[in-house]
Amino acid sequence: MQSITNKMAKGAAWMVAFKMIERSIGLLSTIILARLLEPDDFGLVAMATAFLGLLLLLTSFSFDVALIQKQEPDRALYDTAWTFNVIFGALLAIILAVAAGPLVGFYNEPRLEDILYILAFGTFLGGFGNIGPVAFRKDLQFHKEFYFLLGKKISGFIVCMILAFSMRNYWALVFGTFASTIAELALSYAVHSYRPRFCLKGRKELFGYSMWLFINNTIFFTYHRMADFIISKTLGSHTLGVYTVAYELSNLPTTELVAPINRAVFPGYSKLANNPDDIRHGFLSVLGMIALCAIPAGLGIALVADVLVPVVLGNKWLESVPLIQMLAMSGVFVALQTNTGSLYMAIGKPSYLTMISLFHVFVVFIPLFLYLMELNGVFGVTQAYLFSNIIIWPINFFVVSSVIKLKWRSIFFVLWRPIIGCFVMTAVLRSDWISMFSGLLELDWLCLVFKVFIGVVVYSFTVLLCWFVFRKPEGAEKTIVNRLFYSPN
Repeated sequence: MQSITNKMAKGAAWMVAFKMIERSIGLLSTIILARLLEPDDFGLVAMATAFLGLLLLLTSFSFDVALIQKQEPDRALYDTAWTFNVIFGALLAIILAVAAGPLVGFYNEPRLEDILYILAFGTFLGGFGNIGPVAFRKDLQFHKEFYFLLGKKISGFIVCMILAFSMRNYWALVFGTFASTIAELALSYAVHSYRPRFCLKGRKELFGYSMWLFINNTIFFTYHRMADFIISKTLGSHTLGVYTVAYELSNLPTTELVAPINRAVFPGYSKLANNPDDIRHGFLSVLGMIALCAIPAGLGIALVADVLVPVVLGNKWLESVPLIQMLAMSGVFVALQTNTGSLYMAIGKPSYLTMISLFHVFVVFIPLFLYLMELNGVFGVTQAYLFSNIIIWPINFFVVSSVIKLKWRSIFFVLWRPIIGCFVMTAVLRSDWISMFSGLLELDWLCLVFKVFIGVVVYSFTVLLCWFVFRKPEGAEKTIVNRLFYSPN
């Protein structure tokens, strides 16, 4: 178990490192594009990608997850997964191209047509990507996946920046996405020797597990992308552009940071699935690390959003400030729950994730979404995300505690120090003396740096103080301190 846990920790470190680099590139890209382009450009591309995302639901069986969960899949299973990816890619490309004309009429936006044709071609080519690199995750070889994903990201960024400075319109976003698809296709064959071939022999075994993932992905899309369709149709591309950038910026430190951790620990969970004590220990360890990073990051974004937006995006994006604040807080509750999804899938119970997601989206979120959007417009959309995640959090953890026989006090034990640290950080950043000192700084970027610095110092000191006072208990703090100050044996 210790060997697997160590590999999970190293894998998480590799994936977090990649995500930090990726999001740094993404943040730099967002900053540059936000200053070169208009909200309407972002909204226009979001319209096209939202429809593409809807089509992808038809093929969202997550075959890679099924291959990882099965401990000894044979070649036929890999080849079957690749064959279906090719078939689905071709079908989606045809549908996307045929639907281009009707969508132009639906949105009354002629510029959409050419964008959709480019996306269709990219979707077709993407279907031929090599299935072999899935083995990197399955075998916990995350350093190899790190270089694979990084190459894809950098190539897309370079193309996007060149076009942004030369064209200064939405085509920079479109061709940047297309370049990433081509890079991923080429790299998938360069980094892994596996050469897939057409085969449908493993279709029954593959679909038996993946059907639940298909339902989960459908629910996930409804939750995350429904707002794009409704906002674009009722409030226009400008408002959608503001919302899209707000969502991107607010989620950088929470869900985007946590995603690579869950990507790394899922294969480890799968290997520990038959050991109840080990799976409980692994789950709590990951939850503690997520809480230590995600709670202060999301809250911090909300606390400095009024200074962050003019510095990073410019004054033309000031209307995104309240949206970022709400979405950043929502991201905290999302991040704390993502670990549960990896657990359900690893122990072979994806139906649990499906049931919880169905309740969350259709019973809690959608009624709140419709009511609050009618009441408060796009701000109401962000309120719906926050309130629904607050409601579902205890329900989700009640199910987890029942499934793996986990005591609530164990969950509280890994959460209380980050929560106390955030309370103190908030009190300090909202204090009169911080406001007074910030007012003396004439430059917004100096004010932003000052607040971020104070927040990090106060939070870190408070958490470490609590940890020392309670005699250095096992947890994320101990793991980080040992990694930083002690050489591994």
